[in-house]
Amino acid sequence: MRSSAMDKTIVVEVRDRVMHPGYKKYITRRRRFMAHDETNRCEVGDVVRIVSSRPLSRRKTWRLLELVERPS
Repeated sequence: MRSSAMDKTIVVEVRDRVMHPGYKKYITRRRRFMAHDETNRCEVGDVVRIVSSRPLSRRKTWRLLELVERPS
């Protein structure tokens, strides 16, 4: 998870390593999703699982399914 500054909203970052078609080197691509966290239990650095849901706001169309791992 990337950010938890908003109330009941988290920003989840998904990183993928893909090979560049021209340079044949691996690059890191990232996507960021805004997800609904009803209980505000997530913190920065947590590994979470999100699922698609109905639109909750302009950019928030995901919700938190479970907290997979909390860093020690």
